[in-house]
Amino acid sequence: MGAAIGAGGNSKHDVNVELNIVPFIDLMSCLTAFLLVTAVWVQIAQLGLKPKGKSRDPSMMREEEEKVVLSVLIQPDNIWVVQSRIGDQQSIKREGDPRNYWKIFQDTLAEIKKSAYFVDRRDIELAAESLSDESKVIYQDIVFAMDIAKRVGFNDIGLTERDSLTAKPQL
Repeated sequence: MGAAIGAGGNSKHDVNVELNIVPFIDLMSCLTAFLLVTAVWVQIAQLGLKPKGKSRDPSMMREEEEKVVLSVLIQPDNIWVVQSRIGDQQSIKREGDPRNYWKIFQDTLAEIKKSAYFVDRRDIELAAESLSDESKVIYQDIVFAMDIAKRVGFNDIGLTERDSLTAKPQL
C-alpha cells in the first residue's frame, strides 16, 4: 500500500520502499482517454477560417484590386451572392422550406465556381446581418453556408462583417 522504510531490525542500511503505482496508472489511463477523445473532436469540429484584412504590401494590394471577389451576405429573409467588378448580384429569398433555398444557394455557388473567374480559385467572403432583434440570422445558418461553400470548392472562407465586404449588395 504505502512505503515501508526500515521494516524490521535495527540496521541503518535496511531501506525497503514499496510504492503503490496503481493510482498513477489509473490517472494516466483516464488522461489518455480524454486526450484521444479531444484530439478526434478537434479534427471533426474544425472550421477553417482566414481573417480578412488588407495587406500593407503595395504589390498585394494591386493584385486584390484586379481580381473578382465573391461575397455572400446572409440576412434573415435573403441570401445575397455578389461578384465585385462584374456587378453581378443575385438574391435568394429565404421563404418556405430551407432545403429549397439552400439548394438554390448551392447551385448558384456551383455555377459561379465553373465561371472563368473562379474555376481555379478557392476564396470567398461571408457575412451575416441581423436586421433587428426580432429577425436574426442564427449561427447554424452561417455554418451551413460555410459547409455548402466548402462542398462546392470554396475552401478559403473569410468571415467578416457586412461593412467590410468587398462586394456589397445594392439593396
